[in-house]
Order: sequence, then C-alpha cells, then structure tokens
Amino acid sequence: MKKIIIAFIVAAIFIASASNLFAQSDAASVGSTVTKMQAWNGAAWENFFNTFNNTDAGANAPHVKAMYALDAYLHAASLDKSLKNKAVTIVVNGLTQLKNIQEKNILVRSYLLERLGYLGSDKAVNTLSSYIELPGYTDVATMSLTTIGSKKSLAALETALVNASAATKPAIEAAIKHSKSVLPFIQAVALTPAKAVLPAQRLLDLQDQMEIAKSPTAQKEIIIEAGKVNKLGALMFAAKFLETTALQSDAAIVVSKLALANPDFKGPMVRPVLQRALALLRGEDSAILASKLAYHIKAMPYDYGFENIFNGKDLTGWKGLVANPIARSKMSAQQLMEAGAKADATIKSDWVVKDGLLVFTGHGDNLCTQKQYGDFELFVDWKITEKGDAGIYLRGTPQVQIWDTSRREVGAQVGSGGLYNNQKNQRNPLAVADNKIGSWNTFHIIMRGAVVTVYLNGVLVTDKVVLENYWDRTLPIFVKEQIELQAHGTYVAYRNIYIRELPSNLPNALSDFEKQQGFKLLFDGTNLDQWVGNKAGYLLQDGAIVVNPKSTGGGNLYTKDEYSDFEYRFEFQLTPGANNGLGIRTPLEGDAAYVGMELQILDNDAEIYKNLKPYQYHGSIYGVMPARRGYLRPIGEWNEEVVVVKGTRVKVILNGETITDADTKEASTSGTMDHNEHPGLKRTSGHIGFLGHGDVVRFRNIRVLPL
Repeated sequence: MKKIIIAFIVAAIFIASASNLFAQSDAASVGSTVTKMQAWNGAAWENFFNTFNNTDAGANAPHVKAMYALDAYLHAASLDKSLKNKAVTIVVNGLTQLKNIQEKNILVRSYLLERLGYLGSDKAVNTLSSYIELPGYTDVATMSLTTIGSKKSLAALETALVNASAATKPAIEAAIKHSKSVLPFIQAVALTPAKAVLPAQRLLDLQDQMEIAKSPTAQKEIIIEAGKVNKLGALMFAAKFLETTALQSDAAIVVSKLALANPDFKGPMVRPVLQRALALLRGEDSAILASKLAYHIKAMPYDYGFENIFNGKDLTGWKGLVANPIARSKMSAQQLMEAGAKADATIKSDWVVKDGLLVFTGHGDNLCTQKQYGDFELFVDWKITEKGDAGIYLRGTPQVQIWDTSRREVGAQVGSGGLYNNQKNQRNPLAVADNKIGSWNTFHIIMRGAVVTVYLNGVLVTDKVVLENYWDRTLPIFVKEQIELQAHGTYVAYRNIYIRELPSNLPNALSDFEKQQGFKLLFDGTNLDQWVGNKAGYLLQDGAIVVNPKSTGGGNLYTKDEYSDFEYRFEFQLTPGANNGLGIRTPLEGDAAYVGMELQILDNDAEIYKNLKPYQYHGSIYGVMPARRGYLRPIGEWNEEVVVVKGTRVKVILNGETITDADTKEASTSGTMDHNEHPGLKRTSGHIGFLGHGDVVRFRNIRVLPL
C-alpha cells in the first residue's frame, strides 16, 4: 500500500512538472527535447549541468530552463524501467560535478537530491545517505530516502539514525516516522482542524506549533499550512524563514502565492520580502510563478501599504508618552521637546524587547508611535497574564480594551475588543472571542474617520462604532494622532504589529487660490467624467488614475475638451522602467507624438533606457526638443509637473525646476531632431492625454487653466 501511495505522489509531482513545461511549449517540441537528451553522451550532460552554475533569479534564468528540461527527461525516465537507473546515474554524476561549486548552489543540489527521491530507485540510496550528515542537506536527503520507500532506503535511514549527530538526529527520526505514515507535527501537537477555526485563529495555532517543532520536516509542513491562510500575517510568518536554508524554498513559494492572490498585501515591509522570495524561486515552480511575481513587484503601488512598526529588536519608531493630545497642543516646541526627552528616557526600563516580543514590564506609562495616523488598518498580536488589563489607544484616545475576562468585578466578562471609554456609543464587544490567558490573541482594527471596526481572533467584536473623544467629549475624535499601547500595571506582550494608512474617501478639490485663478479640476479621485478614450485601460485606485497594462497596454486617455493655450498641472508616480507620455494639442486619432506633441514621461534612469536619444528623456518634446535631466524623484515618490503652452512655446517645470523651455517653430525650422515629419507642431488646439505604453504609471491632482 505504501509503495502505491509513494508511486502516486511521484507521478503527481512529475505530472505537475510536465504541466509547467507544457505551459511554456507545445507537446511536440517537449518530446523532441527529451528524445535528444536521451541520446546525449557524458560530455553533453557535463555541459548541461554547467548551466546550473548560473543561479540568477527569474523565469528566464539558464538554470530554470535547465530544470524544466531535466524534469521532462526524468518524467519520461520514471515511466520506463530500462531508463530509470540510467537517469539516476546522470543525476548522481551531476551532483558530483556540482559538489565543489560555491555554496550558492545549495539550492540546485537540493533540487537534484529531491529528484533522486522521485525516481524511486535503490541505486540512489548510497548517494542520498552520503548527504545526510552534510550541513544544509539533512532534511532533503532523509525525505528523499523516505520517498523511495524501499526496504533498502528505509534501512539506510535506520543505519543513519544509529550514527547520527545531535544536529541531524531529529530530522532522521522525523523521516522515519513519516515513512510510517505519521506526520511528526501532528504527533507533537494535535491542532484544531483548519476547517473548524477561523483563518486568524488558525494562523495563531500554526505559530504556536512552529515554536515547538524540532525538525525541518515538521517546520516545512507548518509553513505550507500557513500558505492556506489567506492573511497578511501568514505572508509575514512565512517570510521569517526565507533565510533558513532547509525551509526557504517552501517559504518563497508560500510568500509568492499569497502576494499574487492579495493585491492589498503591499508596502515597504512587503516589497523586500517579495524581492527575496523571487530570488529563491526555483525548479518547476519558478518559471511561471517568478514571471508573475516579478511583474507584480514592478507594478506594486508605493502608497497606502503596510509598515512593520515593531522590528522585533528595539524600540525604533516608538516614544514615551507626553500628556494627552489636547495638553500637548498647548505646549511650546521647547516644552514638548524637553518632556519628550524625559519620557523617552523612562520607557527603556518600562518596555523591553525580549525574544522578538515587545513586553510591558508592569510599571511605567504608555508606549506611543512616533508617527501620527489618520485613517488606518492595524494588525497586532497580544498576550496577557492572569488579571491582565491593557488596551490600544487610537489617535491618542482610549481605547480598544484588552483584559482577563475572569475579572467579573470590573465587567471584563464581556470580552476584549470593545471601545471601553465610550459613553453614548456602543462600548461592549458583540461577542467574547478571547483565547485563554497565556495564549496569543490577534486584533484587526480598521479606523475611518471616527468609526472603528475590530476583529478579535477573526470574530467581529466592534462593528463600525464611533469612538468618542475621551479628553473632551464636546469635540469629535482627533483627525490625526499617535497610536499608543496602554500601560495599566500588568504584564502584556505584543508582536507582529503591522499598519497601513488608508486613502481618504473625500474627493480632491481645487485650492482657493486655484479657484480664483480659474483652474478646472480634471480628476477629483472618484471618476473619469472629464475624460474620453480608452477608459478600460485606466483604473481608479486610492485616489489616482492608474495605467492598466492588462487592458491593451493602457492605451490613450484624453481630456473630453480641447485646449489651445493652457497651464496643466499634475502629479505622477513611476514604477521601475515605466514609459508613458503626455499628449498636448492632439486629436483623438493617430500617434500623438506626430499628429500632436508628446512630452515624455519616463523612468529614463532604468538600465533598459541607457541608449536613449537626447529627445527621448523625461520632459522632452519627443523627436523635437531635449529636456534637462536629473530632476526626477526616486521611484515610488510622487513628482509634480507643470506644463505651460502659449502659442508655439512649450515650458515643462518638473519638481520646481524648468527642464524644457522651447519654441517649437524655431526648433523645427531646419527639421526635427528625429528627422521625421511632425505635422502636430502646427496645431493650435487639441486634447491633452496620457499615452500608455504598457507600463504602470499613476496620476493624480490633475487640473488645467485655459490661458
């Protein structure tokens, strides 16, 4: 029975590999490649394995293509008894060839060791056994022996156990148990079945399990299970193992798939995690997944993303408490600085970082974020001891309650997560969702305006309730203030504190000065009513117009009205290598660069643009007049641009610097710089438009003043 199960697993794995390969090529070409490989001699295979020395990330890296080819070859060999042992010899020789190559190829060697297990031949047993005591290979070698599942391979595990070092013994024991159809992590702790708990609670359980898991096999199973929890915390949990050799491959796959499935998992803490995961993707999962992830990273928004406001090491980003928001507003800058310095000095003994946790020792005052927040989404795990009492201040105001529900004398039986200090509005939670004392709990808090929503362990406990201003109940809650972790005399620990600011739901508006001048708002952040053209190629996202390259590369989006002389103001945000353009005085049909004029919008510092013509840099009138360089802000920051068109004169001001100031008639008298006809230079009016070239670019604060 066991061999049938193992054979089924092996077949499934090879079928998956073949499916990925066929996704890239047709069946005939794959079959032709395999036939050629079957005829290779030793020298040809040696050249083939040399390809694995190049382990650059990405779907088109040489070693990735080689993995696809090898998987197709091994798939065919696994179905033919006469070829299976030959395939084992080829893989063993490949391992020998790579054995002395630099350490970065540990992933490639692990990949080959896995394939020896999938082939299921006793001829691989001795080789696999020789890797058990080599650092970094114990887990993959023992599990490959388990996958073979023969008497010889299982006997090899038993022999290895007798001679095992303290470092490898747990993994060998786990592999032996696995071979007997007992998963070691289930044997260690019987978790509640995933279907019986909410995802937030499931993730807490898995984190508890990881703390006691001993072998890489058990840890790998936990990471894979976390990948089924569709939560930001699951992505960040898996990310912690991207630097653990035995786990990083599985962690990279989990991180990648969770990110691709959830566009809201973005921000300064997520981007580097995805970049690291991209570098670790390999084998049959790499080509398709890496390609999607690379594009996902490139197009990922830079605004309104998650930040990790507790680094697990120290109190960076936090400060001591100085009075309350109203009292602070009445203090002078000097008074505030002196009081802040005094508060910061005391918190170092009141709040400590231990084992990656932020811990309140039981004496002292609140710990506050240095940054102030308006609308936000917050995730935070917390744990208290018996009789514990704590809370989380939102915008400097008490509080989302945390307490021991056994404290009936103070009303704690209602549970945590309520807005404790409310008097007019709902203060008690809708349900008791606390875990037992000494266990971890998790909050998901969303605040928009004065309205607060709280989930405790995945259960909705506060549903869109207005938070009252405790400090002056005649006033509404503060628009923007710090977040505080309450100090209330009892131990409390925090971890995994992730926050993101939320965009305002209010439409953009002209300033009073712009209104007096006669500016017209072309985009208020909510609709494209003032625009025509390929509206399907542009999305509305977080108050910005975003090129949607999945829809005909973005295409062109034009103002509904035509303009002659004008001043046009807008902000734009580039992504790496992004290319767009601003069409001026252009008709709705034809190439705007020629039938009108196109001002370049371009990340001209990207490597792919190293050979640009002078008239192709950002702010240039394409083909006609070059712009001054060096005034674009770093990728991810918003740029401010003003375009002034009067008669034949065009001026471009980027971030306060004039980069183009040209008379198009004079510039084209002796012909244009690109030697092409530009009839649009003679136009006296036309539409203004964004000219999508297939890359993600964002635009906002768009207004125009007819002159």
